[in-house]
Amino acid sequence: MFTGLVEALGRVGAVEAVGSGRRLGVVVPEESTWRLELGESVAVSGVCLTVVEAKPGRLAFDLAEETLRVTTLGGLRVADPVNLERPLRFDGRLGGHLVLGHVDGIGRIGGIRPEGDGVWLEVEVPRGLRPLLIPKGSVAVDGISLTVAALRDRQFEVMIIPFTWSHTNLSSLSVRDQVNLECDMLGKYVVRAAELFEKTRP
Repeated sequence: MFTGLVEALGRVGAVEAVGSGRRLGVVVPEESTWRLELGESVAVSGVCLTVVEAKPGRLAFDLAEETLRVTTLGGLRVADPVNLERPLRFDGRLGGHLVLGHVDGIGRIGGIRPEGDGVWLEVEVPRGLRPLLIPKGSVAVDGISLTVAALRDRQFEVMIIPFTWSHTNLSSLSVRDQVNLECDMLGKYVVRAAELFEKTRP
């Protein structure tokens, strides 16, 4: 479980084929808080992954076929920036929203528009995810907890403040780039319950 508050910006250090999957090496901060143990979870650009190698300043994760299929991680190259977040401690503050690290789909950047000190980001959404978004609701984009500021039929917009723009991978994105999307899990439960109710109505 995560909060969508990015703690650090890592860099891809290596991508290696391992069987039918891949091993992703990520350069991470060298301070003691990032010296994680094998088996711990880390959100990498919004995807919950398990640490399989841990060295000072470097972590490695195995990417299974399903992860490569449903997220953007299969397209990563050496030196690409990735957002990093360690799991939520339940005795800590919940500053963003509850994020599972289970990507619902891949969106595409439709527009980047500066305004004042901030930046408007337009994200095109797969059809199946559109019912899960609401105006002023929460959405995780590459693991970043953001608020839906505007919602249309096929896309939503979020306003990115300068701190988020400079401390995450968003500033490296271009129009047409893909991003991992995770919708608010409360909304997913509501939609699923409504679907089941409709199916069981006499």
